[in-house]
Amino acid sequence: MENLSSTLVLHPPIEILDEGKTLTQSAVGRCPAEERKTRRVLIVVVLVALALRLFVTLLPIGGDQMHIRQQGRVAAALLAGRGFGSPFNSNQISAIMPPVYPAIVAVFFKAFGIRTTASIIAIHAFDSVLSALACIPVFLMARRGFGPRVAWWAAWGWAFSPYGIYFAATWAWSTHLLLLCLCWLIVLAQELEQSTRLGLWAGFGLFAGFAGLVEPSVLVVIPFLLALACWRLRVEGKRCLTPGLIACTVLAAAISPWIIRNAMVFHRFIPMRDNMGLELWLGNNGRSLHWTNDELNPEHNAQELADYDRMGELAYMDHKMRQAKAYIHDHPAWYAWMCVRRAVYLWTGYWSFDRDYLAQEPMDLANIPFATCLTLLALLGLVMAWRENPRECVRYAGVLFLFPFLYYFAHPGAYRMRPLDPLIVILGCQAILAIGRRRQLSRAEPQQPVVKVEF
Repeated sequence: MENLSSTLVLHPPIEILDEGKTLTQSAVGRCPAEERKTRRVLIVVVLVALALRLFVTLLPIGGDQMHIRQQGRVAAALLAGRGFGSPFNSNQISAIMPPVYPAIVAVFFKAFGIRTTASIIAIHAFDSVLSALACIPVFLMARRGFGPRVAWWAAWGWAFSPYGIYFAATWAWSTHLLLLCLCWLIVLAQELEQSTRLGLWAGFGLFAGFAGLVEPSVLVVIPFLLALACWRLRVEGKRCLTPGLIACTVLAAAISPWIIRNAMVFHRFIPMRDNMGLELWLGNNGRSLHWTNDELNPEHNAQELADYDRMGELAYMDHKMRQAKAYIHDHPAWYAWMCVRRAVYLWTGYWSFDRDYLAQEPMDLANIPFATCLTLLALLGLVMAWRENPRECVRYAGVLFLFPFLYYFAHPGAYRMRPLDPLIVILGCQAILAIGRRRQLSRAEPQQPVVKVEF
């Protein structure tokens, strides 16, 4: 009996590790050979994910070429020596697109030609690689939060995720790089709460700055992740002020060149992007058939493009901001209802069953039950994991709540939720496995003998 107890302490069985243990707790009993096996299997998962995405890339399923045009125009302006140009069919200097992804597209254009078939395939392949590589941080953050069994399910789940495959193979945008960055930021945040090493905190700030230059929307979750890590260090009696200040300082330094560039070009402070006025107007102008109105976008509207060229980018964006605010001010009930509809759409895929709308979005009928089930599974995963690991649940819930929040007020888009898909997959796997464990426990419980009483 004594030997058995020692064995359980030194080498806990996998069923115990799966019960919501953190990575530090579940690391007991893992040896270098197990870690090597884990790395080998992870490589297989990544290769399978990549193969699926590259296969779909070559299928004629109609990737969205509008986005390759928009990113491509900025990239072409960079190659022509004009700096960061407009994503519209205009020669203006612009601050609409953040700098990282257009610069990457410019590299592919330089190597394979501007908007050639080879360059477009290469860009989609690059996005597929980014999406496939996300299997690694998905596994790591799930293993730390919910145990190795959930981690393997989540890694394979992301490899076969329909959203991960489709959008990586057909959607040439910064979404996939942002998704990978957000996953690694969460992995780093998990490390921060256990370490006061200033180099680690500085690295988090630098990587967060890079992610912000990929897509500024991610910056809304960075203060939350830092505050959570600082609070947990403080609870354990460790210093948190200096590490937090280091991370914030490095983050500010990382994004400052882009902000300085915008101030020098436009002679005005522009935090990261200058197109909020247009985005607000596209979603708040009285038209509610669709969740946005691309017919008012300079990309599709000749008159709007002419106004954009005539007024200049900043004046045009200011004009659109005034229009949007005026309409919202005059129609507050309509605006409130639209915000609710946007939130519902982002989490369920449902906007309308109107025939004219479905003619524009024919895939919605299949997507609505799928997206809704994923959301419900993720919520169930959060609830069921709360008793086992409330700290990790707070992190997941905070990111899921904060990241899409601004889109409720402007306008949504299916691609805007994609960086959250790995977290939803992890929580969904946690829910499925937790349900399975409960069923096993209920079947294993000894039944009470039935006592018959005869009168």
